[in-house]
Amino acid sequence: MASGDISVNGRGYRWPRQPVVVICVDGCEPDYITQAISAGAAPFLATLSERGTCLGADCVVPSFTNPNNLSIVTGVPPSVHGICGNYFWDRESGAEVMMNDPKYLRAGTILAAFAAAGAKVAVVTAKDKLRLLLGHKLDGVCFSAEKANQARHATHGIDDVVELVGMALPDVYSAALSEFVFAAGVRLLARDRPDVMYLSTTDYVQHKAAPGTPQANAFYAMMDGYLRELDTMGAVVVLTADHGMNAKTDALGRPSIVYLQDRLDGWYGAQVARVILPITDPYVVHHGALGSFATAYLPARHLADAARRLAELPGVDAVLGREEACERFELPPDRVGDLVILGERLTVLGSSAGKHDLSGLDAPLRSHGGVSEQRVPLIVNRRASDLSENRRWRNFDAFDLALNHLP
Repeated sequence: MASGDISVNGRGYRWPRQPVVVICVDGCEPDYITQAISAGAAPFLATLSERGTCLGADCVVPSFTNPNNLSIVTGVPPSVHGICGNYFWDRESGAEVMMNDPKYLRAGTILAAFAAAGAKVAVVTAKDKLRLLLGHKLDGVCFSAEKANQARHATHGIDDVVELVGMALPDVYSAALSEFVFAAGVRLLARDRPDVMYLSTTDYVQHKAAPGTPQANAFYAMMDGYLRELDTMGAVVVLTADHGMNAKTDALGRPSIVYLQDRLDGWYGAQVARVILPITDPYVVHHGALGSFATAYLPARHLADAARRLAELPGVDAVLGREEACERFELPPDRVGDLVILGERLTVLGSSAGKHDLSGLDAPLRSHGGVSEQRVPLIVNRRASDLSENRRWRNFDAFDLALNHLP
């Protein structure tokens, strides 16, 4: 086993002295944990107020899954690693594409770097859309709960995952998908004792249930039990999130939506402007591809007028030009539109009304993407030292916290 400090994307990391498990709990608005502890549903997390470290942190905006997971595992923002959404307009190919191919990744991961240095590394993600990005150039274990039955040693670093975990293969739209991730992490730690492990869940429950509700508390009770097992086995456990979550409805519980493409078409004619919704991915049943961050491409002659008109729409929080948005949110300019539009806390942004299927919603719409979902937890099961009082913590500081700030 090799040892020694490593450097990844300009940041140094000490070699782990015990197993380090970094967990990204998808959609974990901090109040989910607060309410679960208050209800007595998360007794292990409750103990960390005395013996652990609890920090508030900011995630990457757009507050979506792919850019934040890749920020956490690279330790840098999208301006460096390049993944600025789940979905974007590829200017080179002239097509709207999913940003889940490693060819779009511009930086190496902490995971791959530790593995290359001789560490034993394992990655378990809920949805398969993230597996190739998280496992890019990784010589180790990397599989998804969604397709755990397809994991093979030659391609995933492991065989017989379903048998190891002892759970049936879960449905992609279920709380069980996240539980499979936690259970797999516990089994891998017990059997293989990886030096570094990264677990990433799905926000199925958070899209359906507000903090403090029975369904939400049940999810966090489940999670709490697995966290206790990881802690008991001696792992340093860091918990953070890719984004928060908010209701996106009016007072009657109806979705509050601004359809940007319809507005722009009405002002300038069809096919003049192009709206891209970076939340778009193959799993849209629970949010209808509606989030609080959008980007638009328009001819230069319309930019100033469009920015003014869009900013005046009820439910729109801000409209920024590309340069301002990329500076403020640390985004790669070549993968962002001419305008960036942010929805208010209770509002989502759509393209055209006819392009969003909301028939799958069986609960009032909850979603994310804007600044209103930027605050996330950053919790470790050890008392950290040497922390600056003035530091702005980010979710992508998780590995720095685990490896560089514990005695």
